[in-house]
Amino acid sequence: MSEISSLYARQMIANAHVGDRAASLLQLAGVDPSAPPDPKLMITEDAYCTLLETIADTTEGPTDFHIRTGASMRCEHLGALGLAWKSAPTLREAVARAARYSQVLVRVSLYGVRDRGTECELFHERDNRRRGALLSNEAALATLLSMSREAAGDDVAPIAVRYRHAPMSSAPALQAHFQCPIEFEAHCDALVFTPETMARKNRVGDESLYRFFEAHLEEELALIADDAALDRRVRIQVSQSLSGAVPAISDVAVKLGMSGRTLQRRLSDRGFSYQSLLDDARRELAERLLQQTDYALAEIAFLTGFSEQSTFTRAFKRWSGQTPRSYRLEAQARPG
Repeated sequence: MSEISSLYARQMIANAHVGDRAASLLQLAGVDPSAPPDPKLMITEDAYCTLLETIADTTEGPTDFHIRTGASMRCEHLGALGLAWKSAPTLREAVARAARYSQVLVRVSLYGVRDRGTECELFHERDNRRRGALLSNEAALATLLSMSREAAGDDVAPIAVRYRHAPMSSAPALQAHFQCPIEFEAHCDALVFTPETMARKNRVGDESLYRFFEAHLEEELALIADDAALDRRVRIQVSQSLSGAVPAISDVAVKLGMSGRTLQRRLSDRGFSYQSLLDDARRELAERLLQQTDYALAEIAFLTGFSEQSTFTRAFKRWSGQTPRSYRLEAQARPG
């Protein structure tokens, strides 16, 4: 089941300044208002999205409560995960910790770094496209920037911010917070940094603390049974790796914290094969790039793991029954 820590619901409500509605909003999210805060208490993604949509619809003024939440987040709010981020030797290694251990608090999305020439995309990947999820995605990048600055320096600044969705009423708040170009309807949700920024040493990086929190998180991760979403997690990890080369199952397994043999068995137990999920990931990424970007077909072929445009064209025609060019033209002709 897709779940998220009740910590985020409490933080959103606190930053929305809802007064005496706080208790009813917690109940709406499935949280007992009289219970002490517990980051390990998880709520469903659906309940969390409904909470954000309700706050946005019933609070006067601009839609910026979620950006205030992201700006206010500190590493200690996230327990061992945040402290592992803060104590990592470099910002890049901090993101690697989040990519591996984010399921401790968030089981709706994945994080990582994608190198694209002179850019490094600190991305946040999520399938849900309802409005509450989009508000959550906006807040997630705001949180990542706050944590990056706390760890590596207040002057850490993105050169761009990218969101897959179209601008919403929260766009002015995003601009005020990030203070850099914001690209909507982009190919991903990401903070864009230079390689030099990602290589920066964290201010309180400490190898022994880093290893301590890593061991603690490994124990927590081992207790999480999230097999219901295993196929989605595999597809996301594949799509994140395709521009380098088509990843082997062992490569994906390492990123999911298991061996290749274990991943193969768990997929088989659920009626999936790695090859079918690999094809699904390539097809989904290709369709998204064709619909949402103006990249040349040769570049899309590269980003989906094909060395030749002609090979990509044949594969796409097998998947969809039409050529990539025809698919793009048809998508562009759809209303809205």
